Amino acid sequence: MNRCPRNASRAHFSIANFALVAMVSLLSLAPVQAQDLNASQTLPNQNEAAAGGRTFPPGTLRGKMTFVNTAQVVLDGQANRLSPGTRIRTAQNMMAMSAALTGQTYTVNYTRDGMGDLREIWILTQQEAKADRDGADRPLLNFWPFASNSVPRDDSRTPYDQLPRYGQ
Repeated sequence: MNRCPRNASRAHFSIANFALVAMVSLLSLAPVQAQDLNASQTLPNQNEAAAGGRTFPPGTLRGKMTFVNTAQVVLDGQANRLSPGTRIRTAQNMMAMSAALTGQTYTVNYTRDGMGDLREIWILTQQEAKADRDGADRPLLNFWPFASNSVPRDDSRTPYDQLPRYGQ
């Protein structure tokens, strides 16, 4: 024996769903508005964006890059590797494959991954290249491969007791 009509239980269920959806949508609007306000402000060291160019992530470095083959480049005179899945963006902000750029030299902004390989590369327009940006002579992080070569390194011939210890 069913004492409640079927339509009455559905009405309560749909009102509860509507109230839940309305509350979630109102709560989700607040972070979006705050994010839009923060996006309009220029990040530090975003000189390219101030000059009318693209906005690059913090910690992006600048260099002169020659594409040797699909996995290797010469960056500021030093041989470097591209990480698997490297994203290369052209001056028109379109994706490019490293094989199509072989033998060409560009002024680029780049980031590295945890292994020191090049992760993201942006080929710069002339306008973006004129804006000032830090180069690779200033380390982003104080660990290999970003640290300078002035610290003692193990050359495989140093006796164990003469190796640098933690804290030296």
